[in-house]
Amino acid sequence: MCFIDHDEQPDMDDAKGVFAHFMVGNTYPYVLRDWTEDIELAILHHLDGFVLNIGSEDWQKDRVADCFQATEAPGSSSFKLFFSFDMSVIPCKTQGDMQHLLEYIKRWGNHPSMYRQNGKVLVSTFSGENSLFGFGDMGAAWNFVKKSLEEIVPICFMPSFFIDPARYDSLHFMDGAFNWNGGWPLHLSSGMPRQALESCKLDTDDHHLRCLGGRSFMAAISPWFFTHYGPDTWNKNWIYRGDDWLFVRRWEQLIAARDRIDIVQIISWNDYGESHYIGPIKGAQPNSQAWVDGFDHLPWLKLAGYFARAFKEGVYPRIEEDQIYMWARPHPKDAEAVDDKVPRPRNWELTDDTYWVVVLAKAPGTLVLSDGEEGSRTIQVPAGVTKASHPLESSKGMEARLYRGGDMIASCKPSGFCFNPYPPVYNFNAFVVVATS
Repeated sequence: MCFIDHDEQPDMDDAKGVFAHFMVGNTYPYVLRDWTEDIELAILHHLDGFVLNIGSEDWQKDRVADCFQATEAPGSSSFKLFFSFDMSVIPCKTQGDMQHLLEYIKRWGNHPSMYRQNGKVLVSTFSGENSLFGFGDMGAAWNFVKKSLEEIVPICFMPSFFIDPARYDSLHFMDGAFNWNGGWPLHLSSGMPRQALESCKLDTDDHHLRCLGGRSFMAAISPWFFTHYGPDTWNKNWIYRGDDWLFVRRWEQLIAARDRIDIVQIISWNDYGESHYIGPIKGAQPNSQAWVDGFDHLPWLKLAGYFARAFKEGVYPRIEEDQIYMWARPHPKDAEAVDDKVPRPRNWELTDDTYWVVVLAKAPGTLVLSDGEEGSRTIQVPAGVTKASHPLESSKGMEARLYRGGDMIASCKPSGFCFNPYPPVYNFNAFVVVATS
């Protein structure tokens, strides 16, 4: 099946922002050069900044200091940063625990690279609905935190609280919200019909927007989700369905709705443990090497650059080179791992043994898909963005070729990929590649 992006383009409006969620907790070995390289790479792909996920460790302040210093390099002054305080790990039992947040704003709140929304320093969170700081309820707690932060700089507070958005109306300290879970179809179950899985909606933003009453809104987008930790570590072992060109479908949705969205936050730049990283594999992995090493996702960063421009500019950019993107899991979903102490991830039934293809074509052409040996199919593609797919076969590969006027314009056949029916460990991460003309 082949789908084409619509000809209708959204209207231009005020400036929009596209940021990538960045796990500072994975940067223990980083030095200034690492930050400089990451920032240059992000700018090259039209990202506006990083959302720095801040944990509880004191050493993270030193890494953040290097990050802010890297933004002062020539060519990087337009790159912005803001904090997402990770309230799943930051202590929050007493009023004194709020000092951890306060230290970051005291040190960097007035830095020129700090991102401002509506003229105020943007501050976000991951979770926090149970962070009471010694108060009796969440409202009193975060009202206290925001007022304390505003003694330093004006704050635009856009948290990601995992609560019913219907409560937003009573939470006057919120200047907006971030819908963290909006990037994945979380409402699916193994008992759903196949048609329902394939047509799954990503529409939870609507409820948040209705309840915000015109306050700012930050939308989430993510290309994938797989985590595989046993009960002896973080006890996280599940997938969300990333099929059906999730990354591209979500971009198209956000571009169409850009008049209601202030910021898009990509989850993530470097969260290797959840397999949705689009940046380089570097730094310190959180014991995720078994499903991350060898699975480069930089092609997703290149793809994100095209759609980030469309979101910010209000018009899809002209395609200057033919591009073929492909991604797939490395083994059948029901394969038995040869040597894995952690079971097959929860929700494994919700995915398909399929490889996913996105073509950015300068002009009409012919796309040929195969498993690298036989079973090919031919699709006529127009100029623009085309989404296609092909079944994966055990012990075989994946291949896509683009032809125009009888000539092969681009070919994508990763030599390092084989759909392995006997994997040593369970790995529902994505193998991602790109080929250009």
